[in-house]
Amino acid sequence: MTRYGYFLSTEEYGPHELVEQAVLAEEAGFEALWISDHFHPWNDEQGQSPFVWSVIGALARATSLEVTTAVTCPTVRIHPAVVAQAAATSAVMLEGRFRLGVGSGEALNEHVTGQVWPSVEVRLEMLEEAVAVIRRLWEGDVVNHRGRHYTVDTARIYTLPERPPQVLVSGFGPQATDLASRIGDGYVTTSVDTDLLSRFKAGAGGRPAPIGGKVAWAPTREEGVQHAHRLWSTSGLPGELAQVLPSPRHFEQAAQLVTPEQTAATVVAGPRVEDHVAFLRERAEAGFDEVFVAPMGPYAREMIRAYGREVLPAVRGSVGR
Repeated sequence: MTRYGYFLSTEEYGPHELVEQAVLAEEAGFEALWISDHFHPWNDEQGQSPFVWSVIGALARATSLEVTTAVTCPTVRIHPAVVAQAAATSAVMLEGRFRLGVGSGEALNEHVTGQVWPSVEVRLEMLEEAVAVIRRLWEGDVVNHRGRHYTVDTARIYTLPERPPQVLVSGFGPQATDLASRIGDGYVTTSVDTDLLSRFKAGAGGRPAPIGGKVAWAPTREEGVQHAHRLWSTSGLPGELAQVLPSPRHFEQAAQLVTPEQTAATVVAGPRVEDHVAFLRERAEAGFDEVFVAPMGPYAREMIRAYGREVLPAVRGSVGR
């Protein structure tokens, strides 16, 4: 049975809006929450970037839903020992309803401390070591670690949940997907790539494989497309640009190559319930057992309520809530 959740976009909404959306999402019948973890938004038009761990603390008091970071990079901007402590505290506050989604990150967020942005092979190597460090610290013992990329000196986490959180690993290519299969408690993606999903499941059958995506709910399709292009044309950039461009300004420059017509051809926009049902069903039928959806634009409240009234009941084949 597919689970449907709500995706909190920290790039586009401030902390108060995010908490409000989470409360409305639970009332509407969404079953879980995703939340992005950024230092910068993708472009200045999005305009937000609250610290994810502060928002998660507020979510723990505001809702009873499970929360997954989608995704945290525990390698460059923040040392994995600090991520381990933040995630452990989040899991305690959420009474076990927390999963740590991790990935190899983007220069956009990680270069801010002035460190060199590594190649993809090194980034994945760092991620594997970071996850190992995090899991050791969650055991509650004093940890000394001298690895290739990280040093931990007599560190111990005292505030721990009853059970360590699951670690879900992001994968947007074969190397990252193989890493997720090898070390992850699950697989995270925003791409409907059935080949990569099959690759993960071949080595990690039975582990969760959630997917996230965005829609532009609006009074008309035309207005929805306008908001999607204004705010998220950066999503149309090809290849590895999303991993290597260092600032919102660079993303804005690159996104000039993405036309409104290209955005319109790929985005679900407007108020047609059938379009939004199809968006969710496509991902469920592709084999993803959890589907998370985020709004683009100023109609988040309207989108959440419409999903609660019509979209979620239709995709579940049940009576509306």
